[in-house]
Amino acid sequence: MLSSQFRRVPSPRFRRSQEGVVLFMALIMLVAMTLAGVALVRSVDTSNLIAGNLAFKQSATSEGEIGLETGIGWVLAGPSTKLTATDTNNGYFAVRGDPSGQTWAEYFETLESNSQVVSLPLDTSTGNQVSYVIHRLCNQAGLSTVPGALCSVPQSAGSSEGSSKGGGTVGLQRSSEVYYRVTAKIVGPRNTVSFVQSVIAL
Repeated sequence: MLSSQFRRVPSPRFRRSQEGVVLFMALIMLVAMTLAGVALVRSVDTSNLIAGNLAFKQSATSEGEIGLETGIGWVLAGPSTKLTATDTNNGYFAVRGDPSGQTWAEYFETLESNSQVVSLPLDTSTGNQVSYVIHRLCNQAGLSTVPGALCSVPQSAGSSEGSSKGGGTVGLQRSSEVYYRVTAKIVGPRNTVSFVQSVIAL
């Protein structure tokens, strides 16, 4: 008994129509994977850049303590009479200096352009440049006890009402302290700029 098996063989025309489809799909997948890889690399680079900038900013802010301590040390040193007059050679102003219609960065740049700030030596290990300025928080130079000085800390004595037994008014003595504000600017790598301030009372 003869048996015959038939196998369907694709015609040459059908085979020719399928040539190159797999290669085309592989190329599409390769392009998609390449784009995904590029996006991943850029994302990692951006994250590293942000982390680096934050590290520089933190380093600059931390180094601002040097400017603050130097300025505070200048205020504490020497006789108090030197604090009644402006001394721009040491970055000191006997009157308050508040930015008017400008940012602190713009205000500080104005003082720098007029050589009215003190710049500390460049820190070669971090690349940070620290400068500072000191303001006495009074409206005018001279003695802080004169009526027109209007320093931030009132110089008048306070008072307190007596008890329910009618003890009268008790005068409260107050120290004649004056506020001084030290502002430090730090310029570091990658155009990092940071400001720190401290207020002390003497």
